[in-house]
Amino acid sequence: MEGIDSLKKYLLTVHPVRKTEAQKREFRQWLLRELKRAGWKAGEETYGKWNGSVNVVAGDPERATVFLCAHYDTGSRMLIPNFVSPSNVLAHICYHLLAALVLFAAAFLLALTVSFPLNQPGLMLPLFLVLAVAGLWLAAYGPANRNNANGNSSGVLALLAIARTAGFDKRVCLVFLDNNERSLLGASAFRKRHVEKASQCLFVNLDCVGDGEELLLIPSKYSRWDKALLEALEESFPEGEELRPHVLAKGLQYYPSDNRKFKFHVTVCACRYLAGLGYYIPHLRTKKDTVLREENIACVARGMARFLPAYLDGGPC
Repeated sequence: MEGIDSLKKYLLTVHPVRKTEAQKREFRQWLLRELKRAGWKAGEETYGKWNGSVNVVAGDPERATVFLCAHYDTGSRMLIPNFVSPSNVLAHICYHLLAALVLFAAAFLLALTVSFPLNQPGLMLPLFLVLAVAGLWLAAYGPANRNNANGNSSGVLALLAIARTAGFDKRVCLVFLDNNERSLLGASAFRKRHVEKASQCLFVNLDCVGDGEELLLIPSKYSRWDKALLEALEESFPEGEELRPHVLAKGLQYYPSDNRKFKFHVTVCACRYLAGLGYYIPHLRTKKDTVLREENIACVARGMARFLPAYLDGGPC
């Protein structure tokens, strides 16, 4: 698709990390220019110093009936990947519990290593607590991860590609969310600012769509009963393109991103597949997060360009 290659190169070369206020401000300036070139009127929404988020909103939220969103901030570096398996909730939970146990075990051993030679058993517990908290803090707010191709430069690129491919529509609003990596503060702030829209309209969240051949479209437990929505998704993302689409409207799925803040939502993500495990997303928040397939972005953009006109007249909003 025309323009994706140049956008990708610029994004990954000039704005690969979007963690500090200065990095995010420079990125937003570029983003606003690109949205203007694509024919969208866009601006920044701020929510006060306590929240600290700055979302970029293209279109009019008060007139829109469908919201397409992707978070633009990037996270800190983790020693082990931030494992996500949308269709295997048990594996997702077990992995993160094991990661926490490894962290606490490392803090315990380090505290023991320090307190035992000093013959200070009373030092053991406070040192362990300090080290454990420090480990958790580093995981959330530590040094920036330098490679963020899939998480979530891919979502940003896909949303820009949709802005170009689908064109401006007053019934559609594009939202580039801030502070996903800080407990979804950007999505929370947007929901509070636009309470009625957030509780009634459809939100499509593009997250980690750049690495993997399996395209998952995951409606929320409230959206999976919307027959018109499911039919529009299946028709708009047919078999035989670059990605294999899967509309997961049955069973238990869990995707830990901004979609959780909106009642009616569809999460769009690309995954790899492993027998016995199911769908999973590799290398998030590590130096190996370097894959952003242009064919993935083109496939998602074309699919959403077909989906929007097919769904807009029958949405819940």
